[in-house]
Amino acid sequence: MTVYFIGAGPGAPDLITVRGAELLRRCRVCLYAGSLVPPELLALCPPAGQQINTARMPLDEIVSLLVAAEGHGLDVARLHSGDPSLYSAVAEQQRRLHDHGVPTQIVPGVPAFAAAAASLGTELTVPGVGQSLLITRIATLSTDMPPGETLAELASSGVTLALHLAARQTDAIVAALAPFYGPDCPTATVAFASRDEEQIVRCPLHELPRALADAGIVRTAVIFVGRVLTADPAATDSYLYSAARVAKIRDTQNGHLGPENAP
Repeated sequence: MTVYFIGAGPGAPDLITVRGAELLRRCRVCLYAGSLVPPELLALCPPAGQQINTARMPLDEIVSLLVAAEGHGLDVARLHSGDPSLYSAVAEQQRRLHDHGVPTQIVPGVPAFAAAAASLGTELTVPGVGQSLLITRIATLSTDMPPGETLAELASSGVTLALHLAARQTDAIVAALAPFYGPDCPTATVAFASRDEEQIVRCPLHELPRALADAGIVRTAVIFVGRVLTADPAATDSYLYSAARVAKIRDTQNGHLGPENAP
């Protein structure tokens, strides 16, 4: 028996991985994260299987259900939204299951920030403008941020930001970021990325609180901050596909072949 922690993706049911979908069809028990998981995915579960909504369950109750399934020799699909590597509380579930001798496996999913970038139709790493993405969140009712990871401290790097769980904290975002990014820095917020109710709001940093309030966006959103959002991708082409790089590779290959074998 194995507990599979499966990333359900950002919301659209067809953005689950093939591996994740196959496991859902196979596992007779599925514990899923409430309204964050599209109901269409539960339709993949075996007709005679059991689906359990864990939205209002404490951790100990969830683990008890997972361990009980092992007693019946059943594989379990533990379905999380997005990708299990980000803000999923998978680590604490794994730790308790391992204490009970229950094997686990993680199946990655499409993370919300990737789906949000796709909705924006943008690349988040633009040559000559920004080559880094910092994923973080704002401490609210969730776990406190550790020392050195307050938004103001992270902002000093100036890299493109992807802020999760932060739509209710826009005043704090502006206060922390404006000294480093400037009040006119571009932002783009995507709520419910990939879903039918998806919303996109673009505005300068200083207008973020009003813009999100006007749109009624208070949750399930990713807020991007950075100059890459308005950069012209054609202004500085990537070296990856440049003629200079291709010529350098060809020259290197020809040199390895030797002049007598060069095409």
